[in-house]
Amino acid sequence: MTLMRRGLTAALVVGSMAGGALGATVISAASGTAATTSTATSSNPAPPGADSGEAPNGGRFVPNENTRHEKGESAQREGQENAGQVPTVP
Repeated sequence: MTLMRRGLTAALVVGSMAGGALGATVISAASGTAATTSTATSSNPAPPGADSGEAPNGGRFVPNENTRHEKGESAQREGQENAGQVPTVP
């Protein structure tokens, strides 16, 4: 193999490795930001046990009597809460 071919082969190998490293970096950075999500904050926090799939308070419904929550609540929903029912209306 001539000196010129060896140099060309070495340059191709180095270029290929650099391109692979650059591609892996770009793909890694893109997938890292794709997994990032923004979460909206809620003025009404979730009741205890809501994320675990278990019923809070042993399955008994307990209404949210927080003043901020009560201001935005309809009369129909308040009536359901007062009757001990799980509300079905906003």
